[in-house]
Amino acid sequence: MATIIEMPKLSDTMSVGTLVKWHKKAGDLVENGDILAEVETDKATMELENFDDGTLLEIFVGEGEEVPIGSPLAAVGEPGEVVEAPTQLMTEPTDSKVGENDIEPEIEITQGDSEPVIQSIEAQVNESKKPNLESDSDRILISPLAKKMAADRNLNLQDLKGSGPNGRIVKKDILLHSTETPTKKEEFAVENSVSPTSENATSGQTAPKHDKVIPVSKMRSIIAKRLLESKNTIPHFYLQKEINATPLKEARAAINSKLANKNPDSSTKLTLNDIILKACAETITLVPEINSSWSEQEIKLHGGIHLAFGVAVEDGLLTPVVRNADQLGLERLSLEAKSLITKARSKKLSPDEMTGSTFTVTNLGMFGIDFFSGIINPPNAAILSVGAIVKKPVVDSMGNIKAGETMMIGLSCDHRLVDGAIGAHFLQLLAQTLENPASMLV
Repeated sequence: MATIIEMPKLSDTMSVGTLVKWHKKAGDLVENGDILAEVETDKATMELENFDDGTLLEIFVGEGEEVPIGSPLAAVGEPGEVVEAPTQLMTEPTDSKVGENDIEPEIEITQGDSEPVIQSIEAQVNESKKPNLESDSDRILISPLAKKMAADRNLNLQDLKGSGPNGRIVKKDILLHSTETPTKKEEFAVENSVSPTSENATSGQTAPKHDKVIPVSKMRSIIAKRLLESKNTIPHFYLQKEINATPLKEARAAINSKLANKNPDSSTKLTLNDIILKACAETITLVPEINSSWSEQEIKLHGGIHLAFGVAVEDGLLTPVVRNADQLGLERLSLEAKSLITKARSKKLSPDEMTGSTFTVTNLGMFGIDFFSGIINPPNAAILSVGAIVKKPVVDSMGNIKAGETMMIGLSCDHRLVDGAIGAHFLQLLAQTLENPASMLV
């Protein structure tokens, strides 16, 4: 009997997912462990793994379609086994012309909602009960999302070519067609813009360029929501300190040299960020108030130190978590961080590897940014911002001016949890550790 592959729940806040890309096609032999597809959740794009040996009999959801948790995506079974497409995923066939009776469910997103609220329309139910007298040749298979997008763009469904199962029109087809064919609004703009033969063209002016509309991905949507929530609900205050970066660079070079001598075949190299993560873990043990979370009834002081750090990916930013960072040696912490970075960029992070942080580090120094203030990652009490190492004149302990290298570090704090003195104390101790890396050996 065929096994139905369903949309999994890949995060606590996930209620729907988008099928981004299929890595297999109907008829392919698949084995346990094969990656069938990529699914976009509210946190990241993740891989959909297969757990049964057999043949991929049918694919029910096209690329670009958004479906609820538990919805059938595909079927795996024995070759030649017949599987019917689930009726709940097939939309009512529609006529090529979108008329007043072709009413789709409206999606309304309001500030504060964790997910879009689907508003059922009574007229749609009534229409679905009417007998369909049209022939099969007049029917067009189209997903609800694609149909709404087509209506918004004033597209004729007869002009669209579906790439989904059984020629079904999906979101990707609308986006592809929109890039090739101007909408009525765009045609109107062109007709009313200055033509190349007009007086303005002869004076050297070019025709105006049109706006490009990019659909908001699930990841970008959730990033926007959480950043807005953080800034609107958390009273931020900011501290910054300039430190001497020369000892930090020298320590990194010395440690990497020792690692290379110890194991010439190893490619392991510490980054500055590895040392900063280790220094944060050491400093948090001295200022535990930084390692806390706020709720309306209580303040939670976390026992474990779980450090999140920012990783830039194609469509946004992920924050994988190094758990119990204070219990890891520097080399082990570096290996953990590198493994998480690789998983983040290859879309293989598990939900557990992206949740449960108690403190966050964000570093833009590699982009040449001298200083910035990060937005707190709830429910953390603070986030550390790390800038670039800059060469500049410095004053040594004897009062002499010499060439040196400095780095700006900043701390954004939740004032409900962290008072100014506590935040300043943490930043002061962290600076001392970074300027004296050997202190982490004891």
